[in-house]
Amino acid sequence: MSIYSDNIIYIIPARGGSKGIPRKNIKVLAGRPLIHYSIDIARQLAPDNRIIVSTEDAEIAQVAEATGLPVPYRRPAELATDTCGSYEVIIDAMRWADEQGIKYDKVCLLQPTSPLRIVDDVKVCIDMYTPELDMVVTVAESRSNPYYNCLEADPVTGYLTISKGHGLYTRRQDAPKVWEYTGSVYVFNPESLRHNTLGTMNKRIGCPTPAERCVDLDNITDWMMAETMIYRAKANAPKE
Repeated sequence: MSIYSDNIIYIIPARGGSKGIPRKNIKVLAGRPLIHYSIDIARQLAPDNRIIVSTEDAEIAQVAEATGLPVPYRRPAELATDTCGSYEVIIDAMRWADEQGIKYDKVCLLQPTSPLRIVDDVKVCIDMYTPELDMVVTVAESRSNPYYNCLEADPVTGYLTISKGHGLYTRRQDAPKVWEYTGSVYVFNPESLRHNTLGTMNKRIGCPTPAERCVDLDNITDWMMAETMIYRAKANAPKE
């Protein structure tokens, strides 16, 4: 069995109550429901019994099953609210996998809101993972840099000051690089998840990912950008 499927579970979280783009997980993006993109990536890496679509929504489950992927797990309704975080969702999916007797030593989270990821993005993260780590996560260089162009207001004077460092950098490229999560791929150590929240995991490393694959669908502008990029990629694809 491939190292990308052996002892890994793939979790695809898809609740029904999205606000920024209503029903976005099953909204059609460039001719396909959004969730199908992440399912297709997971199925290139693992057998169906290692892929867990986490949803409380019957319609989302039905759309996911249209790919041929069984969706036996249902997320509890209390874990599908606006205030519930990813951590609780992952833990409950792990609990279900444990109850099914599924053995795993890595957890890969594939959020549907990153439809431009490719299989190699996931493979590289898994290759970078070691059991000593808490997580490997896709990152991109941040457009805003606290050493260079992020400012804070002094609580007394109200004057703006640079957020971090001495504030003497005159060129962005001279400032230390800073990274931000892309939301595309997370590979977790299950034991770290059982003992730490996501924010308290200190042993994490970033997997730099090209900007053109880092679109995270948060609003309709993001959606339009991703759809344009998918159609453009299809138009430029080599003809068979």
